[in-house]
Amino acid sequence: MKVVVAHNRYREAIPSGENVIVDTEIAQLRAAGVEVLPFLRSSDSIGELPAVQKALLPISPIYGGPAQRDLARLLAEQRPDVLHLHNPYPLLSPWVIRTAHAHGVPVIQTVHNYRQVCSSGLYFRDGHNCQDCRGKLLGWPAVKHRCYRGSAAQSALMATTLAVHRPTWRSVEKYIALTDRIAAHLRDYGITDEHIVVKPNAYPDPGEPTAPGEGFLYGGRLSPEKGLGLLLDAWRRHPDGSLGPLLIAGDGELRPLAEQAAAERADVTYAGILDRSQMTTARRAAAVVLAVPTWNDVLPTVILEAMADGRPVLGTAVGGIPYLIGGDEGESAGWLVSPDAAALAAALPVARDEAAGLAKVARSRYLREFHPDVLTARLVEIYREVTANSERTHR
Repeated sequence: MKVVVAHNRYREAIPSGENVIVDTEIAQLRAAGVEVLPFLRSSDSIGELPAVQKALLPISPIYGGPAQRDLARLLAEQRPDVLHLHNPYPLLSPWVIRTAHAHGVPVIQTVHNYRQVCSSGLYFRDGHNCQDCRGKLLGWPAVKHRCYRGSAAQSALMATTLAVHRPTWRSVEKYIALTDRIAAHLRDYGITDEHIVVKPNAYPDPGEPTAPGEGFLYGGRLSPEKGLGLLLDAWRRHPDGSLGPLLIAGDGELRPLAEQAAAERADVTYAGILDRSQMTTARRAAAVVLAVPTWNDVLPTVILEAMADGRPVLGTAVGGIPYLIGGDEGESAGWLVSPDAAALAAALPVARDEAAGLAKVARSRYLREFHPDVLTARLVEIYREVTANSERTHR
């Protein structure tokens, strides 16, 4: 089995769970005996592009000529069985789907966000959830509100890209929806069930967990939709020190909030950006991991990391978080609350008191649902199904 994995990497300065997942998945596939041909571009390279390519950069989300030429050459030389696409923006463009089909290569896409419809991919703007572009042929609300990179011009380009590539997206042979919520989004977009399979991301097994630590860990991008403001509002409703320590890790526009909280309270520490090893140390020192976004977050990697390390999760009941933590069938690997400061404040002492008892449950759920041995085998099976169907179609 020979697979091209195509992904436009997000800037390394901004922590990206999607970059981590793509790298991890490539390693897991190779360990399973799949020949992987990475076809990667990075947004970090934009500043180093030749002048001509920089001039054409505004149209790259629609076409991306250099990427199409490079991909066509790779497909002709390597003749892969399937192309597996993750993020195409801005340097690859959805046109890679057309390029693959022109070479007789079927396409699978893992859907990490809502960008088939939403220019920002988040269904979130100005501090609240938003679906104003849903059902529209052209997302003018995104232009009006400057949803893509804070620019009306770039938002107009992305809205145009989404309109132009509506037929392109509908030609994809199989979509991998990370959760049932994403599957519903795809159905709403017009993708039929036969073209959708629900398969979450796997996370590498870090080994047997250490004994539960103390307190809470919040790690991630410090942006409004990730819920730092919500968390600090809830945390301040308790006396200093009554919940144990709170460690905040990450960076972003809300960094001043984290710094202010750490200056005001002895039980809050702001650690800045931590690398993977440092995050592992911080996670194992904690008893509970927090995942409290206010937007419909698709599949926060922080939750997979927590369960793999035997740490239960206190999360908001939005997006894919209920799917990850579980509870509808069998034991829950944590606690779910509405994205409301009062509800989160009430849940914090409960999580503190019950954390040790849920540590083994969290690890067990990870082993059963999100371990690479389980999910990599399923991904290879999806590749084989799509390839077999493609061969029958071509005959």
